[in-house]
Order: sequence, then C-alpha cells, then structure tokens
Amino acid sequence: MKKNIYILFLLLFVSIQASLAQRQIVDRVVATVGSGIILQSDLDMQYSQWLAQGNKPDEKFKCGVLEQLIIQKLLSQQAVIDSIDVTETEVDDNLNSRLRHMSQQAGGQERLEKFLNRSLLQYKEEMRASVFEQLKANKMQQNIVQKVDVTPLEVKRYFEGLNKDSLPYFNTEVEIGEIVMMPKLTDEEKKEQREKIEGIRKQIVDGSDFGTMARLYSQDPGSAPYGGDLGFGTRDNYVKEFSAMAFKLKPGELSPIVESKYGFHIIQVLERRGEEVHTRHILMKMNPGAAALERTKNKLDSIYKLVVDKKLDFYHAATNNSDAEESKFNGGMVLNPQGSSRTTLIPMDGLEKAVFTTIDPLKPGEYSKPEQFTDKTGDVGYRFNYLKTRIAPHKANLDQDFTKIKDAAKEDKVRRNLSKWFDDKAKNTFIDISDDFDTCDELAKWRKK
Repeated sequence: MKKNIYILFLLLFVSIQASLAQRQIVDRVVATVGSGIILQSDLDMQYSQWLAQGNKPDEKFKCGVLEQLIIQKLLSQQAVIDSIDVTETEVDDNLNSRLRHMSQQAGGQERLEKFLNRSLLQYKEEMRASVFEQLKANKMQQNIVQKVDVTPLEVKRYFEGLNKDSLPYFNTEVEIGEIVMMPKLTDEEKKEQREKIEGIRKQIVDGSDFGTMARLYSQDPGSAPYGGDLGFGTRDNYVKEFSAMAFKLKPGELSPIVESKYGFHIIQVLERRGEEVHTRHILMKMNPGAAALERTKNKLDSIYKLVVDKKLDFYHAATNNSDAEESKFNGGMVLNPQGSSRTTLIPMDGLEKAVFTTIDPLKPGEYSKPEQFTDKTGDVGYRFNYLKTRIAPHKANLDQDFTKIKDAAKEDKVRRNLSKWFDDKAKNTFIDISDDFDTCDELAKWRKK
C-alpha cells in the first residue's frame, strides 16, 4: 500500500516538474536589454496580434518583432530616466482601439476570443503592461525628434544629393475646395426620432440590459459592438452636451435623452476616476426624411448660384455655410490627409472615387454642380466642389514639389538622428540575445562583438 502511495506521489511530482519545465520553456528569456528582459511569451503575444490581424504565419517575422522589443526596451528605460510617463487613460484608450481593430479583422468579438483562447477582458489585462511600455517608448521617441526640423538650405542639399535618375514621378495633383451641407431637422422631425430613443430608455429603466440594447439599437459603429462602451475620457474627449451630462451623473445612473450634433444619446457612467469618467452610450442619429433633404438641396443650390454668378466668393461661402469642419475654416480648401505638412495639393489617385469623378472633367476655376453624397459615417448630405489648381504629371523638382521634398528631407534627418541615438545607447547598454536568433540578420547590429 505504502509502495503504491510512494509511486503515485512520485508520478505526481514528475508531472508537476514537467509542467514547470514546460512553463519555463514558454517564458524563457530571449533577450536582456540593460536592466530589463524580453520573454518568449512577450514575443509570442506580439506574434499572435499579428496573426489576429489576418496575416499568414511566418517565423521570420519574429526576428523583426524581437528587434522592435529591443528598441522599445531602450526607449522605455530612457523614458524612466527622463521622467516621461503614461496615464492609465492613455493605456485604456489604446487597448480599446486595438481590440476594436482586431475584432473587425477577426470577424467579431466571439471569433477573436476563440482565436486568442481567452476572453477579451483577460487578454486586455495581459496586454496592459506591454502597451504601457510601448506608449512610454513612443513618447520617448517623440521627445528625441520633436525639435527636428529642416531649413530651406537643408532641403535643397537633400534634393541635390538624390540620384537624378531615380527621382520620383508624381501623377496629376489638384487643389480642391468643397462646400458641404448636412440636413437640419425641424422640431417636429426631431420629435419622431426622440420618441424612438425614449422607448429604448424606458426598456432599460424597466430592466433591459444596457449593453444588449446598445448592441441592438445604437447607431455609433465604433462603440455599439462593445455594448456602447467608450472607455475613460476627460471633458475634452466629448462634445460639450455629452460632457456636461456625463460629468453630472453618478456611477450606474442613467441620463435623460441628450441632444448633440451627432443625434440623441442615452448615457450611463460606469466609473469616475478624478477628472476622467468611464461611460457607455446609445446613439440615435437624426436620420433626415425627404423633406429635410429637399430643404438642404435647395439651400445649397442657392449658394452655388451666388458663387457661380460671382455674387459671393467661394472662401466666404464655405466659411459661413459649409458643415465640413475639416475644410470650412480653411476657406473650403481640402487638406491632403497624407504627409506631415498641411498642404492642399492632393494626388488625383488619392481622392475618394466620387470626388475624383466630380473633379476630373473640371478646368481650374470651375465648380461642380451640387450632388447628394454619403459621408464616412453613413450620413447623407449635399456638396459641390471647386477645382482651384491642376498640376500635370511630372518628375520631382524643387519649384513644384518643395513641400513634399521638405517632408522627405525631414524624415531622413529624423531617421539619422534616431539611428545615432540608438547606436550611442547600444554601445553603453548591456544587450544579450538568445542563440536561437543567430540567423536573424536584423539582430546582428544589436549583438555585442
């Protein structure tokens, strides 16, 4: 009997030791950077994120991941020395954004949880320390290069140093303006929309689950799949009507109907933390009917006629009437979303399809006729465009492309400054990398000779 108990105990001991050994293999140190270590599990976590975004398995990709983790360690350790910190709100916002994107890529929250083999809440907590370090490293990198700029002479020297046979060729570029009008509902039209969301609020008061109702009825595509959860935010994160109500509520309390430019909201506060509040909401947009659309079209038609007849200049027409916040305060001129400089020159192939079709037949100085369109959020409105400039395809030159060349020159200077910073840091920091990564060319420069 004693012999059987001894054998059973021995088998149990061996099993526990095997389990611990397996865990040590999973969490073994793959690199040491200064006072910090990088574990195999850190590497695997980053790799699993990459796979969750729809990428195909590639073991070589781990070489690049490990290099990024080494860089991150160097930056985050310097951030501690320089007293650069990251708030919990910043970490929460980043995590929520990542999980939304990953859920979309995976085809929904349930499929993502199945892929990760854990709940999103559990995964979020596992990722918190890593994201905290990433954000700290990002801030440190920004701190290193924030004052980097280039003079006109440096831009000229950079351009002259380029191989003339390999200068980029730019396709047609345009400067375009827009005047956008979105339908405004009358009090009677708003009443109909308000009654719908009041019915939803009543169901919640009567016991229906807020999160379930948000998933079913909220018209905010960013938060609806997450039960309306908006995470933590300060007053500046929301429109004033939303902030005014959110910061009045106590945790768990349900707001009355709140009207903002986005529509009608039901707000619930989940938690307060100093000057931050964790909220969730249900949004009901003010969907316009035929009458509201017709009023908007007629108003824009009248402004269009005044502009075309030169009785009202485009700049003031846009500033005083356009609903496009991104362009109205720039006299209606649309800024290129690409690049770091605020330039109005936009490649034709970078325009959305509907705008390209509208602009393509115009000559500089001409206006397109008002047309109905649907914006990125799914709202319907009317707009007309103005073509100010069209630049023909050409090889890069300083006269026409100074802004783009300046961007490239600045990026080159930033790269050189960062490279020097990392070289100096690596010389004075102990870095040791596991022999398992000897075949990684990316890591050769980080190895001590």
